[in-house]
Amino acid sequence: MSSSVLQSQSGDNRLSPDNAVLLMIDHQAGLCQLVRDFDVDVFKNNVLALADIGKLFKLPVILTTSFEKGPNGPLVPELKAMFPDAPYIPRPGQINAWDNPDFVAAVRATGRKKLIMAGVVTDVCVAFPAVSAMAEDFEVYVVVDASGTFNPVVRDAALQRMVAAGAIPINWFAVACEIQRDWRNDAEGLANLLAKHLPHYSNLMQSYNQQGPAK
Repeated sequence: MSSSVLQSQSGDNRLSPDNAVLLMIDHQAGLCQLVRDFDVDVFKNNVLALADIGKLFKLPVILTTSFEKGPNGPLVPELKAMFPDAPYIPRPGQINAWDNPDFVAAVRATGRKKLIMAGVVTDVCVAFPAVSAMAEDFEVYVVVDASGTFNPVVRDAALQRMVAAGAIPINWFAVACEIQRDWRNDAEGLANLLAKHLPHYSNLMQSYNQQGPAK
């Protein structure tokens, strides 16, 4: 079965390279200092893993920041470097990204209804636009490990709110695998991404490479 058939079977409602858009919301140098529900290095790895998924599957990516001239700070430089041509909306003051007409216009311009969202902080910068977008019939997938906030209690309450409104919580690894569907759709690309961001998977790949493929 060809990859195109695998990605577009009739009645398929899963994430695919053709139906999803990646929204990276307020991953700013200042705001990231507030993230305490993940170890700082783990969180950064998760954010960059999600960004790499966007690149691997050639998803439309939209970047936005909130009041970056103030203490929230600029977008983390790695994201700007990874997506130099992506729509970039520096919101002048709106806390809820969905209140910014340029951001909403950029989302609508993709023609896609499945929104993969991640951001800082989870309970505000993700939850607010997630609830707003779902009220306008978008489907929202909240990437829980690429979104961060003050502590697990706050995170869990935010996720409960979003799930009650219809959001789908997911982690970056599951996003990658759901879009990939089948190892025959560029196994090397996915394997390299996983090895880059998961040390244990890197060890698995090293062991496989040393042994060689099974005969």
